[in-house]
Amino acid sequence: MTQLKKSEKLSRRQFGNLTAKSAAATFAFQFIPSRAWGQLTKPALAGIGAGGRGAADTSGSSRAGFHVAALVDVVDAKKLQNSAGRRYQSMLKVREGFPQAEFFTDYREMFDKMGDKIDAVTISTPDHHHFHAAAAAMQSGKHVYCQKPLTHGIWETRMMAQMARRTGVKTQMGNQAHAHDHMRRCVELIRSSIIGKVTEVHAWTNRPIWPQGFKKAPEKEPVPVWLDWEQWIGPAPWRDYNTRIAPFSWRGWWDFGTGALGDMACHIMDMPYWALMPGAPKTVRAEQQGATELSPPINSKITWEFGPSEYTAADGFKHYWYDGYLNAHFDREKWALVKNSQQYSHPDDDVMEGLSFKEFGSVVIGEKGKLFFNRGHNNWVVKPSSHLDGFQWPAHSIPRARRQDSYREWMDAINGVIPSCQSNFIHAGPFTEQILLGVLAQRIPDTTLEWDADTMSIKDRPELKPYIQRPYRKGWEIIV
Repeated sequence: MTQLKKSEKLSRRQFGNLTAKSAAATFAFQFIPSRAWGQLTKPALAGIGAGGRGAADTSGSSRAGFHVAALVDVVDAKKLQNSAGRRYQSMLKVREGFPQAEFFTDYREMFDKMGDKIDAVTISTPDHHHFHAAAAAMQSGKHVYCQKPLTHGIWETRMMAQMARRTGVKTQMGNQAHAHDHMRRCVELIRSSIIGKVTEVHAWTNRPIWPQGFKKAPEKEPVPVWLDWEQWIGPAPWRDYNTRIAPFSWRGWWDFGTGALGDMACHIMDMPYWALMPGAPKTVRAEQQGATELSPPINSKITWEFGPSEYTAADGFKHYWYDGYLNAHFDREKWALVKNSQQYSHPDDDVMEGLSFKEFGSVVIGEKGKLFFNRGHNNWVVKPSSHLDGFQWPAHSIPRARRQDSYREWMDAINGVIPSCQSNFIHAGPFTEQILLGVLAQRIPDTTLEWDADTMSIKDRPELKPYIQRPYRKGWEIIV
């Protein structure tokens, strides 16, 4: 098979069946169509993963001014049955909302047919499809809005950031609160030393709210006629269909999701990471309960250790993450997490200083005080409050997003109103790497792992490479 010419599109057959040599050649060039640049008053959009979260991404993009020209989802709404359940039924509303959009169950086919008719894509699939869909989009010059976490694996995230830099397309990760004024203001405050040089960060969530911690896969069930299960599995290892995988519980499978940490940390750890821009962590360590070969833990505590940066103490800082309910267990008969208490993992009282952890999601600790933050509201708190007396409030140094809307910010970047989105892949890539390094640590608990960012490897642990760059199912191989 010969190398593709720049004028050719990457077809589904080529995408799925190229030899390693030809695949490398294909992804070595970057063909940017002229219509990807300049003023696109109503850019044509393809929504990849149109149900569930995709419904919000598609409608949000439409409100921002995109024309929805194509929808891609493994659920064929025309074949959908009443017994499908409400999560699948959301596809009906999406199809009704955009009746003129062409529909596909395979995004490779969509690129084949619509590649010269679309300008941008949203990617709202399960985690394991993010990289493949985004890579196909960026190499053909499409602007990309991709849900968090940016990818399923560390190597994929590094490649996404590199492709974004190389192609110059406008990108945005879907951690929507990144566009909110109060997050941007708190970033500015921390950088202006309102609490002094930072020594610790703590962040937490009550997730998972889906089943995790199971040791054996459920029994095979018949695949519904309206569901393209082959495409749903995509590049991941094959698993027989079961309702305990899709449409909702896939986050509790290592094969497809990244657990509570991957789901929520791109939201909750966002503000502290942005404020500090710490670079790659030196080490990571996980304590956890309930993880298995198939499934992430029921609860965990992760510790990353960082070297110094402009806004941290001279010897660096530590970042702590807490997730899951304490004293919970997986019930196989119910296929559910049973919570023996409503107490979920969180920092101790010395960190919280009397404030309720349920009111906040993170606390940044500096040499002079603490800043408590929740992305969902703008009632941030500084302790001790005396630090506010006579404080010289900094001027805005971060551009504000139009209407505090991540989709409108993406639109403005595409149309040249602003240079780029603030949560673009060049920024979101290293951030997601940190989070996914924690996901890796959950699989090797109670062990301090030394991270070599330059070689993307764990020191003295070559056997962990498949957790960093996993092999893909036949027909989905990519070499970049």
